[in-house]
Amino acid sequence: MSVTENQKSKWKPSRLFQTLAYFRVIPFVGSVKWLQKLFGEKTLLPADTSEVVLVVGANGGVGKRIVPRLLKRGYQVRCLVRDAKKAEKVLGKNVAIVTADITKPETLTPEIFKDVSKIICCTGTRVQPVEGDSPNREKYYQGIKFFMPEVVEEPQLVEYEGMKNLVAAAKPQLQPSNNKILFDFKNPTQDLKETWGALDDVVMGGVSESSIDITDSGAVFSGNVSTENSGGFVSVRTRNFDPPMNLLGSAGIELRVKGDGKRYKFFLRCEDKWDGVGYSYSFDTVYNIWITIRIPFKDLIPVFRAKVVENAQPFNPSQIYSYQLMLSKFEYNRELNPRFAPGFFQLEVEYVKIYGSDQLPKFVLVSSAGVTRPGRPGLNLDEQPPAVKFNDQLKGILNWKFKGEEVVRSSGIPYTVIRPCGMTEQPGGQALIFDQGDNIKGIVSRDDIAELCVKVLEENLACNKTFEVKGDKDNQATAENLQQLFNALGPDGKKSPLTV
Repeated sequence: MSVTENQKSKWKPSRLFQTLAYFRVIPFVGSVKWLQKLFGEKTLLPADTSEVVLVVGANGGVGKRIVPRLLKRGYQVRCLVRDAKKAEKVLGKNVAIVTADITKPETLTPEIFKDVSKIICCTGTRVQPVEGDSPNREKYYQGIKFFMPEVVEEPQLVEYEGMKNLVAAAKPQLQPSNNKILFDFKNPTQDLKETWGALDDVVMGGVSESSIDITDSGAVFSGNVSTENSGGFVSVRTRNFDPPMNLLGSAGIELRVKGDGKRYKFFLRCEDKWDGVGYSYSFDTVYNIWITIRIPFKDLIPVFRAKVVENAQPFNPSQIYSYQLMLSKFEYNRELNPRFAPGFFQLEVEYVKIYGSDQLPKFVLVSSAGVTRPGRPGLNLDEQPPAVKFNDQLKGILNWKFKGEEVVRSSGIPYTVIRPCGMTEQPGGQALIFDQGDNIKGIVSRDDIAELCVKVLEENLACNKTFEVKGDKDNQATAENLQQLFNALGPDGKKSPLTV
């Protein structure tokens, strides 16, 4: 049946412009960030969506390199240091700095760990050339020339007692949590209310109309869906997040809904395009009964305008730009939604949260290669790095580092222990070599160790594992090489030497 002139007249251009204005979109161009700046609006994010990472020893040689990398990845960063003024000179004034000393447990207050989901610890005993031994300490620091070292504080206090204090203070906050709420519609903030907006078939000439009403009783997605003017869908969608949400480590999305017996779709989008690929999941509701819907990430279908995209990129849970709820007359590839009916609809939503977990490290400890070598039978000290050779003169620093590792490994917190070989100030970018068994020698750039610490946070293959690392001077770093290294890592407790 052809569309009549009377039906065509029902389309309201004003609603189209309202939609485009809400989402800050220019037709055929898409979402443009400069419009947000033009309108003087901040990016709306529900509270507690980006993870807070606490960097312990943030103004040290590795820590100061980790902080900007975390910020670039979209994490919130909290820097734990002993001297805030010194840290400001190194890190700047635009990062959150807290003052504490892990050797003094009374300074590790609960406020420091509030909302923290991960910790990178790269603090350590201060070691310097023996006083008067070096006119040029920079050469010593860069690993270019060796000078007799000495410690300026007790390694037992820093490496072992300090680690016990830090783990005890952090453990309550770092317990596994597989059910983090992303949108709590029964306790809405003003930001949450302003994040979701209607996106209906008006954008293609249709006349359907929906809205989302968020009160203390929850969210109500309702309205009228019509097939006139070749329309037939209603939806509500979030504005794009900047930076995108990182859901890596979760198994999927959980919704608590009460519907009207119709079939709905839930979308996640991994790019900031206005009209790009969405990853979809269809679910049926039961009339007037609350039900829980679980959407496994592995079951998401990549679609573009209701057509399945066969060659789409795999779903990327670490980069979520928006969410969308939809009622459509189409299922996929022009097949009809078997539960669709034009007219009034209503879907109540209590919450949207993540569930399940591919276990990821929550505590990353930067230790040192060589921690198990002092006193090892048959070891030729003349062939070992200075830290091993002079361990006794350094008050057993490697022994205490190993005891600190054991504190982390026995804590019950998902962890990764990284043992760098001699660290230098040389530029990063080299390929890496991993090993397990504490036998390798070499050097590695602090830049590369900082980059590795950040990558480990999102690598389940590194969870509950300890490994040594050095630079590969003959090769450049590649993602493929790094993934091979992670794939080859053996779990702690099993001997698995690696050289990939």
